[in-house]
Amino acid sequence: MGRESGLAYPMTIDPPEMYAVHTDEPVVLVVDDDDLMLASLRRVFASAKLKAELYNSGQDFLAQARLDRPGCIILDVCMPGMDGLEVQVRLKQRGVDTPVIFLTGAADVPIAVSAMREGAVDFIQKPVDNKDLVARVRQAIDRHRRQRQDDDERGDVLRRLSSLTAQECRVLDLLISGKTDREVARALGTANRSIDSYRGRIMEKMAAPTLADLVRMRLLAAEKALSN
Repeated sequence: MGRESGLAYPMTIDPPEMYAVHTDEPVVLVVDDDDLMLASLRRVFASAKLKAELYNSGQDFLAQARLDRPGCIILDVCMPGMDGLEVQVRLKQRGVDTPVIFLTGAADVPIAVSAMREGAVDFIQKPVDNKDLVARVRQAIDRHRRQRQDDDERGDVLRRLSSLTAQECRVLDLLISGKTDREVARALGTANRSIDSYRGRIMEKMAAPTLADLVRMRLLAAEKALSN
């Protein structure tokens, strides 16, 4: 299909300077080889006051897009050169965690379902219902924002855990397993009052007001370890 007059890629709905101060502004990254579809989506996201960047090939997208921002990615399944599935594979290889929504024709639904098994969060059939698309995009952006917040919290927890001594780590694991101070002291061969001192230092280093907070932090750290 020929290019629509006046379109340039990548396209940003609003001038970049409008977002210069808001570095964490969510962005919708759209990849589709159909210029008319890109122009339509440009208008849809502008009306919804969503920042969007539009690319007409997977190669351009992977070469030019900043993929460290909150938001979501919309990929057309069938594109020449590099289709949406290959772009998805490249994103996974790079460790990009931005949610992916696939655009698909009716004949491509089985492909889109396979893509969801590989980590895509949704697929939308063409012709696109604009209100439905915007609603799903907002859901994906919210999901990514929560995921990034969780990752930041896990990072904070891991940094605090790294400040604990080996003995403090042993005390922490015994405490969150449900053992009393006396049982912890017996297991470590130390006095009860020493465990009380350890507990105070651990809670201070971990910035944990209660034992329940310590348990939650330890579980977060364990989830991070499993994800790696």
